[in-house]
Amino acid sequence: MRRAFCALLVLAALLLCPGAAFAGAEPRGSMELSYAENFSVDYYDGGAARLRIGEKQDFLLLPAGAAVPAGLEALPRIPIPAEKLYLASSSAPDLFLRMDALDTVQYSSTTAENWRIPELRAAMEEERIWYAGKYSAPDYELLLSEGCGLVVENTMILHNPAVKEKLEELGFPVLIEYSSYEPHPLGRVEWIKLYGLLTGRLPEAEAFFDRQAETFRSAEQAAPSGKTVAFFHITPSGGVTVRRRADYITRMIELAGGETAITDLPEAENALSTETIQMESFYAQARDADVLIYNSTAVGAVPDMEAFLALSPLLADFRAVRTGEVWCTEKSMFQRSSAAADIIRELHAIVSGEAGDQLSYFYRVK
Repeated sequence: MRRAFCALLVLAALLLCPGAAFAGAEPRGSMELSYAENFSVDYYDGGAARLRIGEKQDFLLLPAGAAVPAGLEALPRIPIPAEKLYLASSSAPDLFLRMDALDTVQYSSTTAENWRIPELRAAMEEERIWYAGKYSAPDYELLLSEGCGLVVENTMILHNPAVKEKLEELGFPVLIEYSSYEPHPLGRVEWIKLYGLLTGRLPEAEAFFDRQAETFRSAEQAAPSGKTVAFFHITPSGGVTVRRRADYITRMIELAGGETAITDLPEAENALSTETIQMESFYAQARDADVLIYNSTAVGAVPDMEAFLALSPLLADFRAVRTGEVWCTEKSMFQRSSAAADIIRELHAIVSGEAGDQLSYFYRVK
């Protein structure tokens, strides 16, 4: 009777705490992250690592010859160092460039003519990197014939689950990166550490990130300017697209010592970081803004003040136009995912009145 009672206690313990009896190997440490919140890496003896991204992605990173840690046998595997990558996320290639790992990239979802980063355009024109179709329509035949060690997608692929399933069915591991969900701009840059681990370039990745973090800390120490900034572009239909309060561009403006001038927006009904409002609403909120920054990447650059004012007759009434504080983004800015700290530093120069007419990521409209 007593033996039966003990058996019942053991069974109850297993049901309540199933992991207790089947606990796997314990990690020996984790990747140190300062800002990134949407991925984590645990290291195991023998060289294997467990990668978690968001709430649903869980991978085993496995070097050649490494043993699979106990308890992780069922995880999908990514052989490392990964080679012949297909970067279907346009935010990833610049990070690979910064850690000198473009030689691990075989395919891109961006055509040569659409790259604003000279090194990436040249790599595609010289066919060191091949165009393998858009993220939503990859060239399966090319990937199969030439081989692909890993597909890196952005979250847009979640709207095309059949594509992800097809890639996996063909034997390609698919990783969806969530860098755009990072609440801090430096969190986006810190994804370079994950790419460094995947490609065997972790020391180079860490060195680059440390330099960016130091650049950010030097800008962060500057006193707030109190200047208001409106970051926007005007659509072909006459609407004005602005950044939401939680968007990383708005966050960078705040970290640079500025304040967003656009505070009256409808409640967000989706995960988009932008909102298109009527010109009348933009005029009411941004007319007295200290700085206007026009987003050239969306609908094209404005070469001079005449072209800027031609976008809308109301712009002539804006304070920043009268004071000469109208700026435009350089076209490469949004493809430079590695440059958050440098962009924050330039934004600080703008809002503090210390900037010249031409910076690396912005130019003054005159």
